[in-house]
Amino acid sequence: MNPAPSTSEPKRTILIVDDDPKIRRLVRSYLEQAGFAVEGAEDGPGALQAIRRLHPDLVVLDLMLPGMDGLAITQQVRTDPQLSRTPILMLTARVEDVDRILGLEMGADDYVTKPFNPREVVARVKAILRRTQEPLASSGQRPLQVGPLTLDPVAHEVRKDGHPVELTPSEYDILHLFMRHPGRAFTRSQIIDEGLGYEYAGLERTVDSHIKNLRRKLEEDPRHPRLIETVFGVGYRLNA
Repeated sequence: MNPAPSTSEPKRTILIVDDDPKIRRLVRSYLEQAGFAVEGAEDGPGALQAIRRLHPDLVVLDLMLPGMDGLAITQQVRTDPQLSRTPILMLTARVEDVDRILGLEMGADDYVTKPFNPREVVARVKAILRRTQEPLASSGQRPLQVGPLTLDPVAHEVRKDGHPVELTPSEYDILHLFMRHPGRAFTRSQIIDEGLGYEYAGLERTVDSHIKNLRRKLEEDPRHPRLIETVFGVGYRLNA
């Protein structure tokens, strides 16, 4: 008798990119225990090759790498139409806020600062992947439209004036929040809690980086935004 076919879902693949083999082994161990399939890369060029070959569900990416740093890799991923939606969790040993913000502005979805607890990395990976899975659980939702913007939660697609706009998972989630509540002013904390669905272990200024990216992609003149407005003393809102 043939065994019954397995109904379990395929494991999601996580690519760990770090030049320190101890860190790769440590993070791999915790992610595999959490049920993920894990691949590794130790330098920038190898990371890009692995991303293009594997199309991983998420990349855990060290900022400082030989051959090509994490910022350059993030930039290349975000400008490649076939890879642009790949979630990126950046690892950084740098403590300066400007380095963290720069990583987010280049398109990283979140960051963890070294030294880190590997359980925190697993929690961040799960949180980001939950957000990318939301459209599968939202099949009954209709597309949202506010002004020139249309967001389809089933296709996980955003269009402006009918033209597709490529957003990172975090950018998409923030815009989805805004489009569900046009005209409502959100504080940065509310954007993190209600839009991203979990707490950053860093500064609320990380929201500003995602807003800057959204404006760059959606506004006619990002320096004078008309869609995503700043509400001084509060936060941001989508112009209804």
